[in-house]
Amino acid sequence: MGIVYNHATKTFHLQANDTSYVMQIVRSGYLAHLYWGKKIRNVNGSRKLKFLDRPFSPNPDPSDRTFSLDTLPQEYPTYGNTDFRTPAYQVQLENGSMISELRYKTHWIYKGKPKLEGLPATYVENENEAETLEILLEDQLIGLHVTLLYTVYEKWNVITRSVRFDNNGSECIKLLRALSMNVDFPHADYEWLHLPGAWARERVIERRPLVSGTQAVESRRGASSHQHNPFIALLQKGANEDYGEVYGFSLVYSGNFLAQIEVDQFRTTRVSMGINPFDFTWLLEPGESFQTPEVVMVYSDKGLNGMSQTYHQLYRTRLARGVYRDRERPILINNWEATYFNFNEEKILRLAKTAAELGIELFVLDDGWFGKRDNDRSSLGDWFVNKQKLPNGLEGLAKNINQMGMQFGLWIEPEMVSVDSELYRKHPDWCLHVPNRPRSEGRNQLVLDYSRKEVCDYIIQAISDVLASAPISYVKWDMNRHMTEIGSAALPTERQRETVHRYMLGLYRVMEEITSRFPHILFESCSGGGGRFDPGMLYYMPQTWTSDNTDAVSRLKIQYGTSLVYPISAMGAHVSAVPNHQVHRITSLEMRGHVAMSGNFGYELDLTKLSEEEKAIVKQQVAFYKDIRRLVQFGTFYRILSPFEGNETAWMFVSEDKSEAFVAYFRVLAEANAPLSFLRLKGLDPNKDYEITGSGEVYGGDELMYVGLNVPERRGDFISVIWHLKESH
Repeated sequence: MGIVYNHATKTFHLQANDTSYVMQIVRSGYLAHLYWGKKIRNVNGSRKLKFLDRPFSPNPDPSDRTFSLDTLPQEYPTYGNTDFRTPAYQVQLENGSMISELRYKTHWIYKGKPKLEGLPATYVENENEAETLEILLEDQLIGLHVTLLYTVYEKWNVITRSVRFDNNGSECIKLLRALSMNVDFPHADYEWLHLPGAWARERVIERRPLVSGTQAVESRRGASSHQHNPFIALLQKGANEDYGEVYGFSLVYSGNFLAQIEVDQFRTTRVSMGINPFDFTWLLEPGESFQTPEVVMVYSDKGLNGMSQTYHQLYRTRLARGVYRDRERPILINNWEATYFNFNEEKILRLAKTAAELGIELFVLDDGWFGKRDNDRSSLGDWFVNKQKLPNGLEGLAKNINQMGMQFGLWIEPEMVSVDSELYRKHPDWCLHVPNRPRSEGRNQLVLDYSRKEVCDYIIQAISDVLASAPISYVKWDMNRHMTEIGSAALPTERQRETVHRYMLGLYRVMEEITSRFPHILFESCSGGGGRFDPGMLYYMPQTWTSDNTDAVSRLKIQYGTSLVYPISAMGAHVSAVPNHQVHRITSLEMRGHVAMSGNFGYELDLTKLSEEEKAIVKQQVAFYKDIRRLVQFGTFYRILSPFEGNETAWMFVSEDKSEAFVAYFRVLAEANAPLSFLRLKGLDPNKDYEITGSGEVYGGDELMYVGLNVPERRGDFISVIWHLKESH
């Protein structure tokens, strides 16, 4: 592991565990990309850059018709100086021109990894875990300094990238485009994969070959969104879960983003990612800086599972923070689908009492506890207790629940304001809005303007007061609408297009402050379920509500797709009532439990309405999950059968020492005269023997992986089977 600069050849060789990334300074200071892939020992130039005279590719040096930026693989390209492909950055000067040209000036190599000011990012706990390279590029004419930051991790095939802009000139510079990374690949024989979706149908896996031109995913909604996740991957053709080269790109950001792939006339591929240039500019006055978010790039030569496991390990241990990072997460009951807004203290305590009897560890009070909140038309922003519903306040309710042996948690939605609220009547200009235009509502609410310091200060204090008022050990932080009429009453005209990014900086500041003040609280992020399931959120809150859709069949795809990037410890997964409230499907309590046990386990239903037989099943599920909880939340995850490719789904979890495993199999629809099913397991030690608990059966790890394990015959739709394996001595 390390970063080496060769003065003779002007090459940078970055090595992270088992991957190499190589760049070279060419001609008069252009930074070119040479290689990214399987680790190599040395860079001796076996595939040197080739220069040809290409018609209609102009030349920055008129004396050399073979050299054009239009054909040069670049690290951080601009537009207007002979490269006609998509630029990584673009500026506008005071004279209206948009031409800029960066040349290498100097670089620094050092141990460790710097923090990014005001932004979430991966980190190190010891400087020996990583090395960082900063390459300073300069546009000498206008005094623009652009610093490319690269960090390589010793333990993982990870390279992180971000960019800092410094205006060292005498005139203002307006950033029109400021992406976080660019990689130019030498060919286009790839497929690309991304995770589109919608509310209640998040993170579908789509995979297709690259074609000429531009293919992209993006968000313009003011959040990373249900519709597209800030992640893409390039796959070697034929790559699958276990074999083939995969290049992953994941943006540590929660707002508008762009992930773009361009295949040019010569069948080379340009991948770029960062803040969406749509509705974005940033005015850099002399002496000011701008920092882009971080992109985490992962290389795997062991297929998608290899990529996923790298992201899981990195994000679980070097992105998530706080006391709950490595701590087992409690089994919870949330009252939302049990009561919606229609509850009082007596009803809540009755539900909590039943939950405690079944072994559940945490009670979460959802929406409706504050202001005059009897429906979703009022009171967001009024963060004080509704004493009609809770005459003893949060403190009295929480203490009663604590006495039952359970922890107490709370739902909040601090980024929003209801028009019918004391806060809005007092501060109608505190929401995002444009003068003289109507204010569109979503879920009867408006978005607070977190680009304003006074708004953030108010929320920090109001929420802190709530969290300090009672023994609260868990918070579900929700956000239930996207941005419209984007503008800020506090920003001047020339900075209005900075509003969305300033909002994100304000949100990150609020989250940093509140989570730091209450380190004992487990925070879970939510945005109508999975509308902001992104690495930026995981930096502040180690888990996210995966989807508002709790149907077991739907969750097979949602959780499978989410697992491509995000660790299982980040996924909230609950058992809800049937018919399901989102799709009205009826599935067995057994299958619902098995799907939910494949994440951070909990319930969202009225336990008091269950039969005695159903309560016994719940009690058994709770006890079983406590036995496998650490294995599921912190074990190594393997995908076996994909719900996107057939009627069956299977996955498994293996402990770090390979002494224990949990396997889950699901079949959606029954088939007449169906073929027999078996699973080839993964990740076991071929030299160990494993007992299937409760059966007395013992098999070798090699037999389970290479021969396989029979799936017992079950009749009917919506079937699940689980196995718990332990090393046999």
